[in-house]
Amino acid sequence: MLNSDLHSSISAGEQERRDTLKRGNRFLGRVVACSGSRATIAAIAEKGETTLSELWSVGRLISITVGENRVVALVYSMQTATNEWGEEIDNVFRIEVELMGEVHVGLSGREEFSAGISAYPHLGAIAHRIRAADLARIYDTGKSESCVIGKLTQDDTLDALIHVPSMLSKHFAIVGTTGVGKSTAVALLLRKAIISDPKLRVLILDPHNEFAAAFPDLAVVIDTDNLDLPFWLMKLEEFAEVIFRGRPPVPEELDILRDVIPEAKRAFKGSDSSLARRTSEKSSMTADTPVPYRMADLLALIDERIGRLEGRTDKPHLRSLKVKVIGAINDPRYTFMFSSNTITDTILETIAKIFRIPGDGKPVTTFQLAGIPSEVVNSVASVLCRMAFEIGLWSNGGVHMLVVCEEAHRYVPADASLGFVPTRQAIARIAKEGRKYGVSLGIITQRPGELDPTILSQCSTVFAMRLSNDRDQEIIRSAIPNSSISTTSFISSIGNGEAIAFGEAVAVPMRMRFTRVDEKNLPKANGVAVKITDETPDTVDLRNVVARMRAMNGPDISGFQQAYAASTGTSSSYQSPAEDEYADNNGFVETTPVARREIEACAPEPYNPTMLPRAEPPNPQLERFNQIRNQLLSDDPAPQPAADPYRQPLRPTPSFAQPSSDQPRPSLRESLLKKPLSSIIRK
Repeated sequence: MLNSDLHSSISAGEQERRDTLKRGNRFLGRVVACSGSRATIAAIAEKGETTLSELWSVGRLISITVGENRVVALVYSMQTATNEWGEEIDNVFRIEVELMGEVHVGLSGREEFSAGISAYPHLGAIAHRIRAADLARIYDTGKSESCVIGKLTQDDTLDALIHVPSMLSKHFAIVGTTGVGKSTAVALLLRKAIISDPKLRVLILDPHNEFAAAFPDLAVVIDTDNLDLPFWLMKLEEFAEVIFRGRPPVPEELDILRDVIPEAKRAFKGSDSSLARRTSEKSSMTADTPVPYRMADLLALIDERIGRLEGRTDKPHLRSLKVKVIGAINDPRYTFMFSSNTITDTILETIAKIFRIPGDGKPVTTFQLAGIPSEVVNSVASVLCRMAFEIGLWSNGGVHMLVVCEEAHRYVPADASLGFVPTRQAIARIAKEGRKYGVSLGIITQRPGELDPTILSQCSTVFAMRLSNDRDQEIIRSAIPNSSISTTSFISSIGNGEAIAFGEAVAVPMRMRFTRVDEKNLPKANGVAVKITDETPDTVDLRNVVARMRAMNGPDISGFQQAYAASTGTSSSYQSPAEDEYADNNGFVETTPVARREIEACAPEPYNPTMLPRAEPPNPQLERFNQIRNQLLSDDPAPQPAADPYRQPLRPTPSFAQPSSDQPRPSLRESLLKKPLSSIIRK
């Protein structure tokens, strides 16, 4: 609805003062040329005076009287007839304008603005300064649920209005170079949107960790310290992006994952061995089904395939895949995916926390991506965007989701060969189908030329701030319907905090200045504008810095290997002799007495024996060869054979890396030549 400020502005416009100039107070010039969309106006500055010429400037609206109507035009170019200016002579100048619409008397008997023109200006028609009341009518959206986001640049006494439901239902974009105020504009628009729509839940993909300071009272901050995003929520392509560290997956290894992940999910559910049950589950569960499973089961299935006699050609791929999986589990940066909290079925808690359902008075989630490894950022963004769409789809309109993508050109680049395909598909699905299910998209970028033009074209409302790159300007002109070069010609020179708003949320293209946001609600990058500590370069502890760089003081997840080794009956190289560690029923390690008592209280769930790798039988010939080799390399006489020489206890193998004497150890050939033949023949 129109606020009181707008009503007062209209009233002031109706009683506009005309005391400084008589007939010429608003008289500027006359039309000397006109076409279907543009007109040329000639004006005179008498005796070098600039009183009237100061009313002209690029980007301002003027009106041209045509009978009872007033045609509204936008100034986009101006120059003198001689390209010179005389001080004491009359200066003739020409103004090029674009026709925008007209103010006329509607059916209700009240004056209103329409984008069409019923009567074009004739030659000699008078052009004059537009009334404040006409400006208010032009920029009035004429709809309820409109809100004020700033002031008009042409007249700072008039409010800049947008229609929030139109902005959200058909998506919006904010573009502009670095430092022009994009983040501040986003914070302002999101606060207006939350007030307008109580059902709205906002998810901000924040790569710079700056929006947490903008919503101290409305947002929940999620970072790597408090994030639990289970690996089993990922689809196969997203999980492969994590395992292969952002590189293209090996097709054979991807096929193995596609086969073993459903089996690991069925093992976690404890399915029985009946053929009918397994057949039904195999048909209903795929690698993309969001069902929990254990990484120990996944590795056990891979080991089982390695131990089979058939499929020798697959063994190199199986071993390579196993190394990649264990490497990802060992990486402390991936703790948010492979921690002990991610094994149980926590999908309800995860969705409730990330997407603020019910919300508890904080409908905004700032998802800080700066601490997440760069090779998995695309996977995380894909999971979040995909789940946001599915929540809007399956909630039957009960939840309105708004996904705000800061630096969106990272996720949906213009080059189809770049970026991550599932992330592009998830964002594109929101852009194309989201409005049907109450899921909105907010795009923020400083390089619209590097953004997928299909995504940008789906944003029906665009706030174009200063853009200095010619290609970026051209992208904006081509993406905005019904825009012309005159409307966007001054994008490269508007000031900080200014924008030109196009699209569904505004009545006509509007040049405006955003309202200033309180200092306490300004977006701030954590490392630049927020004072985190009193330490200085003279007192900072470099050991702590290096430890954080190496991710050494994060939660320890190496216990997974101990639990896996215990389940397979092998010794673990990760066991510390100074620690008494116990594996819990989820395959992870707890070292505290409290956790130990809890583990003893609950019986662990056993693994399916058929899923564990088979232990290879000992090879008597290999043991005998090692025994003879050790005997030859040592100076001691050969031991007496036992009753069964193939089961004789082996002698300790000497260390070849550290010889016992200063002399170099002789080779096997030299040892054979020095010993008599009778000593090495078993009688």
